[in-house]
Amino acid sequence: MNLIMAVLAFITLVAFLAILVIHVPRVDLIGVVAVTVALAAWDLVTTFRPRGKSR
Repeated sequence: MNLIMAVLAFITLVAFLAILVIHVPRVDLIGVVAVTVALAAWDLVTTFRPRGKSR
């Protein structure tokens, strides 16, 4: 359930930022949005990645 909610939140973030970029197509804004989406995706992946066995 947590994974579903996290993916839904990520999709919502991407949709909001995509609307922003579509209406304000500036190179610097696109760069900031790309970095923001990349960091959010990295956080999502590292948070839900299965951990190895502890020794």
